[in-house]
Amino acid sequence: MKCGAQESKTIMIKRQTQLLIQLFAFISSLIPPTMAEQSAEWNRFRGPHGSGVATGCQPPVRIGKDCEAWRVPVPQGLSSPILSQNRIFLTATNSGELVTLAFDKKSGKELWRRAAPVRASEKVHQAGSQAASTALVDKQSVIVYFGSYGLLCYDHDGNELWNKEIPTPKTLYGMATSPIGFEKLVIMVFDDDRNLPDSKLSCSKVVAFDKETGEEVWQTVRPFSRSGWSTPIIWNHKDGADLVVLGDGRLNAYDPSTGEGKWFATGFSRETIAVPVANRDHVFASSSRRGGDGDEDTNPKPFWDSILPFDENKNGRIERSEMKPPFTFPFRPELPLGHPGFGFPMPENPQKREERVDWILSWFDKDKDRAWSEEEFIKGFKNKPGKPLLMAVRPGGSGDVTSTHSTWSANKNIPEIPSPLLHEDIIYLIRAGGVLAATNANDGKLIYRNRISSLGGQCTASPVGANGHLYLVASHGVISVVATGKEFKEIHSYDLGEESETTPAIDQNSLYIRTQKHLIAFRKSK
Repeated sequence: MKCGAQESKTIMIKRQTQLLIQLFAFISSLIPPTMAEQSAEWNRFRGPHGSGVATGCQPPVRIGKDCEAWRVPVPQGLSSPILSQNRIFLTATNSGELVTLAFDKKSGKELWRRAAPVRASEKVHQAGSQAASTALVDKQSVIVYFGSYGLLCYDHDGNELWNKEIPTPKTLYGMATSPIGFEKLVIMVFDDDRNLPDSKLSCSKVVAFDKETGEEVWQTVRPFSRSGWSTPIIWNHKDGADLVVLGDGRLNAYDPSTGEGKWFATGFSRETIAVPVANRDHVFASSSRRGGDGDEDTNPKPFWDSILPFDENKNGRIERSEMKPPFTFPFRPELPLGHPGFGFPMPENPQKREERVDWILSWFDKDKDRAWSEEEFIKGFKNKPGKPLLMAVRPGGSGDVTSTHSTWSANKNIPEIPSPLLHEDIIYLIRAGGVLAATNANDGKLIYRNRISSLGGQCTASPVGANGHLYLVASHGVISVVATGKEFKEIHSYDLGEESETTPAIDQNSLYIRTQKHLIAFRKSK
C-alpha cells in the first residue's frame, strides 16, 4: 500500500508539473515578444525584434546637458549604434575607407576600428551613405554589411572571424537594409533593380548565412521585388515564426529556417523603407507614396509654397527664366531648397538640366506662356504613383493573403522613412514636418494626430520607446520626448546642436544618439 501511495503521489506531482509547464507556455504565448524578453539587448537595427521598444529600461526623460554622460567624435555614416554587454558598435566612412568601430559604453572611449577590404565604391544618393546598414551583434560576434563589399564578422575585440564578398545590388539610392539574426543564421535581403539573365524578372533575393562561418545556408529569389530599403523582422506568433520582408509593392513571409515562401500581401508602394512591427496577433507594415506623401489625398498648396522663393519678380508666378538652380519640382516641401531630397533629381550637365527644366515646365504650363500660375499648378497637381499604406496582417495564411488575412488598412499619416512603433495596442507614426499620429492597432482608427513644432522639417530617425515615453529625433537635431497613451503630451525637447538622421539605441539607463559628427550618451543617474 505504501508503495502504491508513493507511486500515486509521484504521478500526481508529474501531472501538476506538466500542467504548470503548459500554463506557463500558454501565458508566454499571450505576451508580446518585447514584453516576454525583457533582457534582450539592443543588438540590431531598432533593438529587440526591430520593435524600437526597450522594455524594462529607464533612460532619462529630460534629455540635456545635465544628463550627458559623454560625447565623442565619430566619422560620418547613417548606421545606428547597437549594444552588447559593455560595448557599442557602429559603422562609418572615413577617408575613403569603410570602417567598423567599437566604443566603451561607460566612457565612450574608442576601443578599436577596422577597415573593410577595398573594392569599387557603391554609388549612393547624395543624401545617403556607404555606411547606412546597421550592424548585428551577439555575445560572440559583430556582423556588418557594406554595399560596397559584403558581410564581415569580427569578435568583440575586433579580430576578423570571416568575411563574405557579395556583389553590390543595383538600387535607386544605395543599400540600407541591415542584417538580422535567427538562431544560428544571419539573414540579409538583397533587393535589386537588375534582371535575371534573359528575363524581365528581378534578381532580388533573401539569403541566410551561417553565423559562425559565413557560408550560405539557403537562398530564395524575390523575382517581383526591385530595390528596397526595409530591414526584415522575425515575427513570433501562435503558429510559429515568420521571416517578414517588406519590399517593392509587397509584404512577404518566409520560413526563416529554410527560406520557403509562405504568404504575401500587396498594395504597398515602390518606396519601402520602414521596418514592420508585430505582436502575437498581427504584423504591421507601412510605406508612403513614392516621394514621401503620407496621405492618400495630398494637399498641393505646400508644394506650391515651397517653390515661391523662385518668384524673383514677386508677380505670383514661376516663370521659365526664374527656374534657375536649385530649381526642381518639389517632392518633399518640408525640406529646404537645395537639399538633395527636396525634389526631382536634376542632371549636373547644364544642357541636360535645361532640357529637364523645359520638361518639368510642360507639366503645368497648359496655356503655353512659359510660366506656372498657382491655379495651373494646383489644378494640374497629381499624386505620385502608389498610395500610402499601413496594413495589419494576421497569421495563418498562405499565398496571396491581401483579402483574406488583412484585418485593416489605413491610408493617412504614413511616414516615408521612419518605422512605426507599437506599444500597448497603439501604433505611433512620426512624419516629416513633425506630425505624430497614434493609431489603434486593433482597428486602424486614428486616436490623435498632432504636429510637434520643434520637429519641423525632415524626420529620418525611427521612434524608439522606453518606460512610457517616445523619443523622436528630427533631422535638424532636435529630440522630443512624448508620453505614450491615448492623449498627446510632449514632455520635453532638446537641441542636440547638430544634425541627426539615425535611430537612437537604449539600454538600462541610457540613450545613445549618433549625430552628424558625434556619438552621445545621455544617462540617468542611479
